[in-house]
Amino acid sequence: MGRTQVYEEICTEKREVDTRVLEQTVSLAVEIAREGREGRKIGTLFVVGDSGEVIKRSKPLILDPLHGHPDESKQIEDPDMRETIKELAQLDGAFLVSNAGVVLSGARYIDAASDSLDLPLGLGSHHTAGASISRQTRAVTGVVSESSMVRMFDDGELVSEIVPELWMIDGYTSRMEGRIFTRRDEDVTVIGRAE
Repeated sequence: MGRTQVYEEICTEKREVDTRVLEQTVSLAVEIAREGREGRKIGTLFVVGDSGEVIKRSKPLILDPLHGHPDESKQIEDPDMRETIKELAQLDGAFLVSNAGVVLSGARYIDAASDSLDLPLGLGSHHTAGASISRQTRAVTGVVSESSMVRMFDDGELVSEIVPELWMIDGYTSRMEGRIFTRRDEDVTVIGRAE
């Protein structure tokens, strides 16, 4: 199975999220999950798509470190931008990524409403914010957990878990409920909701 097909299965078509941008974002999230930064694990949140609505439902936690830089310098596939994001991921808050692949903002607080969410126990505030904003908008979110896992949310629901291969060897048990599928591609395993 090709890598693009794995990422296409993560979110529904109604989200209108560019698959190439989603793939680049998830790839970066997996790098952060594996590598951490300066020897420690870090967690962060990526919100992809529906940028206008997401900006309305969020605010900067600090002065936005990406504000004022030209869009061509903030492309998600640019190696310099990716390294910048890895550094900024040590700060609290979310990254907003447009459908054009521009990382619009960093260190954003997402207004999260948890009343209508049904999340597995043990997931933290990044997961709640990711699920909430994906329910309120047409965005898809990827949460990097400090446990080196990337979880994807669509329409307020956990739709896939991206697991480092090393964990699969140890017999990782998914938090996904219902019928699930498992796809492996190179060094990534995606566990998703079966339709």
